[in-house]
Amino acid sequence: MREIVVLGSTGSIGVQALEVIAANPDKFKVIALCAGGSNVPALIAQAQDHGVSVIGVSSNGDQARSLGAGIEVIDGPNAAAEIAAITCDLVLNGITGSIGLGPTLAALAAGNKVALANKESLVAGGALVIPFGLDRIIPVDSEHSALYQCFMAGTRSEVKRAILTASGGAFRDRSDLTDVTLAEALAHPTWAMGPVVTINSATLVNKGLEIIEAHYLFDLPYQQIDAVIHPQSVIHSMVEFVDGATIAQLSPPNMKGPIAYALGAPDRTAHATQSIDWTQSHSWEFSPINEKRFPAVNLARHCGVRGGGLPAVFNAANEVAVAAFMNQELAFSEIVAIVAESVESLDSLANSQVRDISDVTAIEDDARRVARSLVLENR
Repeated sequence: MREIVVLGSTGSIGVQALEVIAANPDKFKVIALCAGGSNVPALIAQAQDHGVSVIGVSSNGDQARSLGAGIEVIDGPNAAAEIAAITCDLVLNGITGSIGLGPTLAALAAGNKVALANKESLVAGGALVIPFGLDRIIPVDSEHSALYQCFMAGTRSEVKRAILTASGGAFRDRSDLTDVTLAEALAHPTWAMGPVVTINSATLVNKGLEIIEAHYLFDLPYQQIDAVIHPQSVIHSMVEFVDGATIAQLSPPNMKGPIAYALGAPDRTAHATQSIDWTQSHSWEFSPINEKRFPAVNLARHCGVRGGGLPAVFNAANEVAVAAFMNQELAFSEIVAIVAESVESLDSLANSQVRDISDVTAIEDDARRVARSLVLENR
């Protein structure tokens, strides 16, 4: 029986993880949950359904205590880190945004393994996370889960390159992005995800973040990491080997497969997701990314190659720009432009060292300050 702690339990990844766990009571047991606090009734219901005696919330702790009789509540800004440090077999970090870095580090410092869905932990704090050992981190993102599995087909010296697939988001076939509405940006044609990730998918910022994440997760130089558009989202990623062979991982476009693999690895969990129906005809397309329409991928690669604090700048500036778009303060077409201007303004941070989480916080604060100023200039 594997004991699991779930962070971000009321979000998309957390909810699906709990469904996988509930369907496999002989394999997994939830011992603690944590969420931001915006939906306390849902968190309490999760705790009651899974027999969890301790939960964490960053806000609305009093409401959690009033609704969760008999449940210990840890609240405040450090709640997720405290919950992550509870001794267990695996911490699933499904928190969205750079606030997930602290809990990732807390879990690793406590000796726990981490099933990582919070890509910002590596983008902003890869230099802090990786020293704990790559064997302590299991990727949850479908693309990195696919790479993780494909790498098993050969040795590291036999790998020529990793190829991430991208759905292309809501606007892969739309050339004019000047009048995009929030509703249009949130209408992803393939995946059901949270709003920030969905918008990041529409700008392809998400793919840029994943390239940086893959660099850290698999210790690959950036020139060995590519991305292609694959609208059907059935092939989640591929690894090309030196002999010309390419190994791909395929499954229907939902997150339960990668989540179940991360929870049970190295063992597979039966019936985690439906298989591909080979009695039906399938047509899968691939095309190169239009770098002019979607400059975020090359911008992320530039930040990764430059290194230092620039990946954290890329991520934090994007968080500000996306929030501004969601608040109707910024046009969709300006999101990546704001990020690019922020990166250019703070290029000197490529020379900075990331020694601890306070360094990351300082870099992100600078990036957010610059990005907010640029947003105001564009209003």
